[in-house]
Amino acid sequence: MATVQQLMIRGTVLFSIGVFFALVLNLLQVQRQVTVFPPEVLASLFSSAWWVPPSCGTAAAVIGLLYPCLDHKLGETPCFKREWSSVMRCVAVFVGINHASAKIDFANNLQLSLSLAAMSIGLWWLFDRSRSGFGLGVAIAVLATFVAQLLVYNGVYRYTEPDFLFVRSWLPCVFFSGGVTMGNIGRQLAIDDSKQKEE
Repeated sequence: MATVQQLMIRGTVLFSIGVFFALVLNLLQVQRQVTVFPPEVLASLFSSAWWVPPSCGTAAAVIGLLYPCLDHKLGETPCFKREWSSVMRCVAVFVGINHASAKIDFANNLQLSLSLAAMSIGLWWLFDRSRSGFGLGVAIAVLATFVAQLLVYNGVYRYTEPDFLFVRSWLPCVFFSGGVTMGNIGRQLAIDDSKQKEE
């Protein structure tokens, strides 16, 4: 089991990664005007609301710490050998999914949503394949979409073309793939901690 110090270091690394992803990926969405923040809310260097990066960083830390913990509780072992190159490929696919949601023009929202759903499940199949990973990914997608709907409903920000209860229908796919990606990073950090402990 990990020590408190290891958990704090892992949490800090995951928080930093989440903040970085939030800045870069949200910049994509804002540039493409998929999401629009009121002028008074835009207060940071990257044309994003100040609360988005810390919120995403906190979520990334919680998700990244939760995945290995749940694996340990359920006694699940990885389907294949985990290594940093696999994690980096997972990150690249996640960034690609987010990029597709902002940049690629589809004939309609249903086609875009189905394409992103297939890519998200493909990401899980290629880099995770665990029941706990799939279950947590779905739970994260549902919870995060609900929070996004509440924020939009309360006027914190808005989507330019909402088609699913104030938000875009592809949003759960992005949250699902983001959860799986942060889970993989968290698992790899946990493996590295256990290797150091053995040495």
